[in-house]
Amino acid sequence: MRVLVVTAVAAEAEAVAATGDTGTLPRGGYTLTRTPGLDVLAAGVGPAAAAAATATALTLADEPYALVVSAGIGGGFTGRAPLGSLVVSDAIVAADLGADTPDGYLPVDELGFGRTVHHPPATLSARAAEALGAAHAPVLTVSTVTGTAARAAELAVRHPRAAAEAMEGFGVAEAAAAHGVPVLEIRAVSNAVGPRDRAAWRIGDALAALRDGFGRLTPVLQEHL
Repeated sequence: MRVLVVTAVAAEAEAVAATGDTGTLPRGGYTLTRTPGLDVLAAGVGPAAAAAATATALTLADEPYALVVSAGIGGGFTGRAPLGSLVVSDAIVAADLGADTPDGYLPVDELGFGRTVHHPPATLSARAAEALGAAHAPVLTVSTVTGTAARAAELAVRHPRAAAEAMEGFGVAEAAAAHGVPVLEIRAVSNAVGPRDRAAWRIGDALAALRDGFGRLTPVLQEHL
């Protein structure tokens, strides 16, 4: 069975698809890149675009997918995920889906309106992290990328185990859950979560790590799916 990999932008999709021979497949306004075992989709930036594209691909699939993977580059929390490293999610967390109150932030599930966490298959995510030499920790989904030390500190307090943040994982996970398909998130760290310092970003290194990681991940997926 095949795996659907959802990235935000074409450069991430190209890094994932570099693991094998490719072809393309139209899917309802989107184009999948097909490699051995993987269909790779550049969905757009942010959780809404990611959810819409993932749901479309799952609905129009010729055969059911065994797994959906949200993948790409992201920010790493200092001390947990250095630049160029990989993070495999043990939880996919919507970190800013909730409400500000005089007593602090309340996630939407505490307000009684939904959920903020998806859990990937425990054995598969642990095995993937081991194979990739990756941190095995929560990945946060944010609609606004963290750009200050104060915001980074706030997230670290609320999510002390988190290793990375990105913008699409929870949207991908919501769509996968609606279709009854398990989900995983893999992030390659291009920058530190905190004050924006474009000179310190290592996007090329992160894309190379993503490419190498999927080269090592494919045998793990074949073994466990």
